[in-house]
Amino acid sequence: MLFKLFVIAILLLILISLFSGLVFLVKDGSSSTRTVKALTLRIALSVGLFALLLLGMSTGLINPHGAF
Repeated sequence: MLFKLFVIAILLLILISLFSGLVFLVKDGSSSTRTVKALTLRIALSVGLFALLLLGMSTGLINPHGAF
């Protein structure tokens, strides 16, 4: 159960980073790097979440519900 809550927390962080990147894109000028940093963080979180899900499936913490 704790694993699933951790996955949900990471998903929320990904959404927050995505929307903060959108806000920075709209409000900041062209010389700001905050948009790039927010979207880079989102990509890093997404890759980390994917790796965490693969690890969870391989250790048996989560089940793919009939996919295998």
